[in-house]
Amino acid sequence: MIMPRGQQLLLPVNPGFITASLLLALAINLLPLGPMVWMPDALILALAFWGVHQPWRVGMGIGFVLGLCMDVHQSSLLGQHALAYTVLMYGTRVFHRRVLWLRPLQQPWQMVGLFAAAHAAYVLAGLLAGRGMPGWGVVLAPLLEALLWPVVSWMLLAPQRRSVDGQDKLP
Repeated sequence: MIMPRGQQLLLPVNPGFITASLLLALAINLLPLGPMVWMPDALILALAFWGVHQPWRVGMGIGFVLGLCMDVHQSSLLGQHALAYTVLMYGTRVFHRRVLWLRPLQQPWQMVGLFAAAHAAYVLAGLLAGRGMPGWGVVLAPLLEALLWPVVSWMLLAPQRRSVDGQDKLP
C-alpha cells in the first residue's frame, strides 16, 4: 500500500502497548463515578483505534471478550456490550483503509457512524430484552466520542512516531 503524501512513517507497534492501552481503557470504564458524571466510553475509543490501525491484531473476538467484561461489571444484559463492541470491530474492519487515508481532522466524520452503529446495537439489544429507552446520553455519546478521536489517535500513535531526521535515538 502506498502511503499518502505527507504522512509520517511509523514504527511497528508493540503488542504489549496494545494490551496495556486496552486494559487501561477497561480500567477507566470500571471507575465508580456514579450516574452524575458522564464519561465517554474509553474502551470503545481504544477498540476503534486499534481496529482501524491494527485490524489483524485487535478484532471482533477481543471486542466480544472485553464487552462481556463490561456487561459483568455494569450488571447489564449479558452480551449487550459484547454485541455493541463486536459491531464496532466489524465496522472498523470494513472501513479501516478508508479511515487511514483521511487526514486526522477528517477521520471523526467517518468514525461517528461506527460509534453510532455500536450504540444503536447496544440500545436495540436492551429494547429487545424489555429494558426502557435510555436517555439523551446515548444520542450524544457517538458525537462526543468522535470529537475525542483525534486526541486518542494522537496519544496512541505517539510511541510509534519516528524522529524528524529519520534517526531513531536509542538510549
